[in-house]
Amino acid sequence: MERPRFIIATRESRLALWQATHVQAALRARYPAAEVALLGMTTRGDQILDRTLSKVGGKGLFVKELEAALLDGRADLAVHSLKDVPVDLAPEFALCAVMTREDPRDALVSARYGSLAEMPPGAVIGTSSLRREAQIRMRHPHLEVRPLRGNLDTRLAKLDRGDYDAIVLAAAGLRRLGLGERIRGLLDPDDSLPAAGQGALGIEIRADRDDLRQLLQPLADPIAAAAAAAERAVSRALGGSCQVPLGAYAEPVAGGLRLRALVAAPDGSRVVRADRTGGGDPQALGQAIADELLAAGARGVLAGL
Repeated sequence: MERPRFIIATRESRLALWQATHVQAALRARYPAAEVALLGMTTRGDQILDRTLSKVGGKGLFVKELEAALLDGRADLAVHSLKDVPVDLAPEFALCAVMTREDPRDALVSARYGSLAEMPPGAVIGTSSLRREAQIRMRHPHLEVRPLRGNLDTRLAKLDRGDYDAIVLAAAGLRRLGLGERIRGLLDPDDSLPAAGQGALGIEIRADRDDLRQLLQPLADPIAAAAAAAERAVSRALGGSCQVPLGAYAEPVAGGLRLRALVAAPDGSRVVRADRTGGGDPQALGQAIADELLAAGARGVLAGL
């Protein structure tokens, strides 16, 4: 049998490299004779740091260069934070595996405060996410929310030098980099509903690489994949992007999946929520939740964005 060879395209941030190295180790454990190498790349999303993602083209900016490497054969697979992967991939690409999920919740990081409720009027909180911003503004209108861009280390450095009183980040990234001690509090999903796919890693390949799809299948987690499929179906149905403050979070329960979702106005003045449990097709559950949100007024919220 020919020796397997895997070239992994990855962004060069510390978190992205951790994720790619994690997949590299999993492949080496599964295929000890395989050659597994990393191809580090800088994306447009990494280069544009003076504007929020919602104003410069969305999270797809983090995947385009990696996809180009898949197309021209420089790489065999790309590893992404699943929440950064557009829900509608171009037909030449496929999301072939969703790996076991880390904690999907948002985390509060602060040297001074242990929760959002502790923060006084006028305190400054940083986030790069319209989804987080809308939910913070709704529940804590007395706080000042400011944009926060950059990789994880850059964001923490901005907090540490006093630009913000607190920042909100994905708990998964902090824990993966051994920075769990920086977490002062985890935000309950009812207070800050996560983004679709948050905490999960997705592996992307060219759609015509059936050989590779079979080799990567052992890395997939069917529970995480089902949750991600439900969450991404909500986002797909509602046109989810960085421009849409949308949260979707599915978790396994008796009888299938419990799926919670919301659409919000960026200023937090209006939030539409839905919550249901269903078995069977996760994508059908996601579509049902999206229909419920639209019927409850989400269409008007989306029209105002």
